Amino acid sequence: MPKRRRGAGILAAAVLAAACFPAGAQDRLPPLAAADLSDEQVQALADFTAARGEPTGPWIALLRSPELMKRTRGLSDYLRFESPLPGYLREFVILMTARQWGQNYEWNAHYPLAIDEGFSAEMAQAIAEGRRPVGMVEEESILYDFCTELQRNHSVSDETYAKALERFGEQGVVEIVSLVGYYTMISMILNTSRAPLPDGATPALAPFPY
Repeated sequence: MPKRRRGAGILAAAVLAAACFPAGAQDRLPPLAAADLSDEQVQALADFTAARGEPTGPWIALLRSPELMKRTRGLSDYLRFESPLPGYLREFVILMTARQWGQNYEWNAHYPLAIDEGFSAEMAQAIAEGRRPVGMVEEESILYDFCTELQRNHSVSDETYAKALERFGEQGVVEIVSLVGYYTMISMILNTSRAPLPDGATPALAPFPY
């Protein structure tokens, strides 16, 4: 599945709405002081830092469970860096999942990666606003329908499944579902911990209007 290069651009400058966290919301699981770390946390932190650099976002929260942090990083490493699913489609799935959960930290981290992979700013803007992007090619349309049904209906119709199976194969379908599941977990961690955006970043996602 070749990577599709699309026009570059930037997400519209206007912020759609305030972040989904209540005004004045505090980071519930901030970075831990070094003196407060257990031996297991010290080791987990050292392993993570050697592989990925200083932990940010969900990894700060996950350090509370060092074994879970280690195992989660293993899954993250595979899905992000070793999965046969093209990076362009991978980031498509991640942006859709971030949108579903109103997760601005996740969106902020993966929007530039999506653009680097060839995702268009116009498609990203449509997803941010909860709209179906126009002008999608066949594989994009199939992926959009698959992820939308999975996230909103908690299942996938026979018709949508058949199209995804024909286009991506069984391994591709499992990889897509696993990406949705993994980044749903990350979104849940971030929404629960109320991890703040990096300094200078602005929220792009309004709460999803159901």
